[in-house]
Amino acid sequence: MKNSQHLKVYVQMHPDNKMAWYLLGKEYYKNGQHGKANYCFNQAGEVYEAFEHSKVPAEMLREYEEGLIRENRQRHESRLRLRRGLLVLLLLLLMLIPSAVAPGVNLDKSGFSVPEAAAGDLEEPVAAEPADEEAPSVPDVLAFTAAGEDAASAGQALAAILKSQKAPSQTAVLAMKKSGRWLIWKKHLPLVATLEQSRKGKIVYQSYNPAVCACEPPEAGGLKKQAELWQEKQEELAALWSAIHSYNSSKGKPPESLKELTRPFPGNILGGTTPLMKQEFAALRAASAQQPLQASAQPSPAASPDGTAAAGGNGSVEDTANRSKGQPPFFSQPLAIIVDKQNHRLAVTSGNIILRNYAVGLGGGKTPEGEFVISDKVVNPNGHDNGEFGSRGMQLSDTNYAIHGTNEPDSIGKDESLGCIRMKREDVEELFAMVPMGTKVQISKGVLPDELLLPGERYPSRTPLDQTNPNKVYHWLN
Repeated sequence: MKNSQHLKVYVQMHPDNKMAWYLLGKEYYKNGQHGKANYCFNQAGEVYEAFEHSKVPAEMLREYEEGLIRENRQRHESRLRLRRGLLVLLLLLLMLIPSAVAPGVNLDKSGFSVPEAAAGDLEEPVAAEPADEEAPSVPDVLAFTAAGEDAASAGQALAAILKSQKAPSQTAVLAMKKSGRWLIWKKHLPLVATLEQSRKGKIVYQSYNPAVCACEPPEAGGLKKQAELWQEKQEELAALWSAIHSYNSSKGKPPESLKELTRPFPGNILGGTTPLMKQEFAALRAASAQQPLQASAQPSPAASPDGTAAAGGNGSVEDTANRSKGQPPFFSQPLAIIVDKQNHRLAVTSGNIILRNYAVGLGGGKTPEGEFVISDKVVNPNGHDNGEFGSRGMQLSDTNYAIHGTNEPDSIGKDESLGCIRMKREDVEELFAMVPMGTKVQISKGVLPDELLLPGERYPSRTPLDQTNPNKVYHWLN
């Protein structure tokens, strides 16, 4: 423990000496203080990696450690000699003025007057713990984000956020699994790490994955619960953000109110609203006005090599106040639809993140390939919910093709339509509610994973009946 004390003093005086941090960590580890050891190893950075993965003789490390301790002890003894000399000089001066008591001086039982500060300096100084010196400040803003599991575990997920002047004081990182070039958004994503700014502005990385940190992670029950609540909001915020983007693209300005997005047909840009949308509309509108809305997601994005989300795909939602200062939601790229004719799948995406992956019925070669937009959204096409187009229809550009429901559910997964995209009722109603008018649609082959992505608790899909269109008979190529 004596060595630990000298090394603690040394790293306080030389915080940039990574070798000293590494040796202090080894002392803590030897004494069973693994939490403090891991903190020191994090400060040691590449020195820890180099020495832990190389065969450096133990004698060399001991010699280096003894040199640091000897240097620190000599410096400490030199300071003590100087302080004692000053104390003796001060006592002599006080003896020449017996009738006066100097300010800040206490008289002890022996009659000697000892300055309070000097008396304390005579004792062996006990250094503050490095963890206290570098302890993260109490976070006034707790943010969440998600990234590919490899990148999140490696601590790379927040590189862009941490460079930002608007970076939150603490950010929790959730991990998304990869499927080819895609990241998969699911409920209850695992918490893998937190990053927090210390009082000195350094970033403290805490892993919650025992296999990665080789440690016993802190209790994270509270953080996990907050993460689940954060996740519950993101899809509704994505739908609202995408609707604002769509309105802005068509009108050249953001909507003044939420009602402008949910007018009766044909002004029904958004299928419906939720209490969260009403609460967050003003903040998201302000964010869109201060920060140019990003271009729509590319239909076939490539994930970056380290597994982080594409630009705009791994931002964070903080609180309403921060979004009103220009912070977009997590899904900052507008929602897009991708149809895979090879796998009979339809996915809802944002950047290179998949939020949904549905099974659909197609028409084989009759289903066109290419890029379209949703130009018409109608409830109960042709006046009823159980006809050939089901309860919802979304027309693709100015064509006779559409995404719609069906009264032939057995055709899902097959090529039996005349070119349209058929969906199960609960799937098409959820899709109708999630994606706004103007959403981009790309139809191609071999671009989506085969695994379905359908949450147990669906996106709110109740839609006002004023989105019907009794004035038109649809003749889509069912």
